[in-house]
Amino acid sequence: LPRFAGPAGAGRRGIGMLERYFGLSAAGTSVRTELLAGVTTFLTMAYITFVNPLILSEAGIDFGAAFVATCLAAAFGSAVMGLLANYPVALAPGMGLNAYFTYGVVQGMGYSWQVGLGAVFLSGILFLILSILPVREWLVNSIPRGLKLSISAGIGFFLAIIALRNAGIVVDHPATLLALGTITAPEPALAAAGFFLIVALDHRRVPGAIIIGILLVTVAAILLGVSPFKGIASAPPSLAPTLLQLDLAGALEIGLLTVVFAFLFVDLFDTAGTLVGIAYRAGLLLPDGRLPRLGRALLADSTATIVGATLGTSTTTSYIESAAGIKVGGRTGLTAVVVAALFLATLFFAPLAQTVPGFATAPALMFVACLMARGLVEIDWEDGTEVAPAIVTALGMPLTFSIANGIALGFITYAGVKLLTGRSRETGPAVLLLAALFLVKFLYLEG
Repeated sequence: LPRFAGPAGAGRRGIGMLERYFGLSAAGTSVRTELLAGVTTFLTMAYITFVNPLILSEAGIDFGAAFVATCLAAAFGSAVMGLLANYPVALAPGMGLNAYFTYGVVQGMGYSWQVGLGAVFLSGILFLILSILPVREWLVNSIPRGLKLSISAGIGFFLAIIALRNAGIVVDHPATLLALGTITAPEPALAAAGFFLIVALDHRRVPGAIIIGILLVTVAAILLGVSPFKGIASAPPSLAPTLLQLDLAGALEIGLLTVVFAFLFVDLFDTAGTLVGIAYRAGLLLPDGRLPRLGRALLADSTATIVGATLGTSTTTSYIESAAGIKVGGRTGLTAVVVAALFLATLFFAPLAQTVPGFATAPALMFVACLMARGLVEIDWEDGTEVAPAIVTALGMPLTFSIANGIALGFITYAGVKLLTGRSRETGPAVLLLAALFLVKFLYLEG
């Protein structure tokens, strides 16, 4: 008989294959540790399966199809990241960009969601090209750190105002634009309680704090009769309403160039920042500070965006929540592959996702907004030429309800103040070029 005959032998052979493929021993980890890390990462980011379909449904996308697209895009992206780049980094449709897709591109600019998906697809193609060419390092390194930090914070503020609106805490007003809603109503009260709970659970380092908060608010809403219960599990909904429905011809209109760039720009720097942060926490950085297999990681992220757009979801990107899995020992791509498998299993819980009301996901949006806004702390507050562009960028996004406009205003401000203060050398050619293009857009393409 073979030495490892039977199920036990097959199991040992399987573990041996995983050990060789992912290099578990060299990374100082094991199959058990990687499995635990994968489950932990999944729990911290599973809220996206509730939040993303709700946001995209407001753009006119079928909720069930958006749910399936979200799960499949997350599974595909996480699997490719794990198998190709061997990073313990999971991917899913990104927060902020999904809001920009719905409220900025579709509702704000009046484009169809099909055109929006076309813009996401084109941004993924450009990202793929940049991932292959050496220009990626030049582009990433040439953007000032202050602008990178303010873009992250601005997206956080953008999410915050959406969260407050969805919760009914902030409402529109004809004279002041915004006003306080009826906060004693059940929806705002439950949303506020959910936010307090998520913050408290996160402070106590409870895994899955966000999804626990969402589910508890949903249960309370059902018990109080505020929201109906639609079930827990069933066969996955049809993907047909969104599969390959993107409109590439419409996305190629010159007026959408800024939108495509916004998707590309945010995805590129968000991914780069996430990868650097995760690699640092996992001890994966090379002695000179570079990331190993960076090209493969960017390739995984860009292809996930392309595939996600064809399935029917907004930009798919690397998740900083992957740090939760690294904290419990995840060090290789096996962690990401485990996350991919769990997202596939989630396909059978569409009724539960449809049960979650919008005000129950508002606390999650607000909490993510708080995490993203902390980037402003690292701005050099003693240098007005750094502070002014950062604040313009961060406030420009929520107040114009557009990530693209916030980025454009920030670049123009940065280039302008540096030139007028005689510090043009600090801008770099990339910043000057982008600022000039944005200025031309506002002067000649807005009418």
